[in-house]
Amino acid sequence: MLQETAFVKTRVQAGVLECALCGEVDHHSARALREKLDTELFLHRPRLFLLSLEHISFMDSSGLGLILGRLNVARELACEMRLVKVSDRIRSILSLAGASRLEGLIIEEESL
Repeated sequence: MLQETAFVKTRVQAGVLECALCGEVDHHSARALREKLDTELFLHRPRLFLLSLEHISFMDSSGLGLILGRLNVARELACEMRLVKVSDRIRSILSLAGASRLEGLIIEEESL
């Protein structure tokens, strides 16, 4: 039996969907995380989607793809997406990928 390496914590309040990715975000966990996040986005159709990256212990290119793919879903739903509580390690991965230049993606400087 495979041990779950990552999970999503969610909270919805007043049109804001807050999701926190936790654990190892890699090619083994990306599909399940993507399905969970997409389900929450389509179910609640928030005006603002906050994705917390504070509790990620590891992230590879699949994690980057996961984040950028959710940006596309948020755009489809006319939802603003913000990355919050981004560790320095994850911030440097995002920076190397040029994520800060993507239209519609806001990477918060301070934790909420």
